[in-house]
Amino acid sequence: QVQLVESGGGLVQAGGSLRLSCAASGRTFSSGAVGWFRQAPGKERECVATNSWRLSYTYYADSVKGRFTISRDNAKNTFYLQMNSLKPEDTATYYCAGDDYGGRSAYEWHYWGQGTQVTVSS
Repeated sequence: QVQLVESGGGLVQAGGSLRLSCAASGRTFSSGAVGWFRQAPGKERECVATNSWRLSYTYYADSVKGRFTISRDNAKNTFYLQMNSLKPEDTATYYCAGDDYGGRSAYEWHYWGQGTQVTVSS
């Protein structure tokens, strides 16, 4: 059974930083894709950042480019989202995702974490 377990969310002031972690078990994503999505109340789940080893491709949403960094530690089967210069509009539930290929749409991902809340106060 594949599981993705997130940690690292919380409450932070605007301008602060958080690092989200996603620990995978049941399979490895070292040759696949990992990603982070977020969903605010009343809004659709949006893609924040993805990394595909197979396609040698990293994507960032324009809204987070230059502030967020996606990374992975294949030895630990864990991947991360470093979030700097956080803004109130970054407030959302953040989900990690894994797949063989992934993509920018949530429908393209097979495995999901349970979500972790990030709240940025002004």
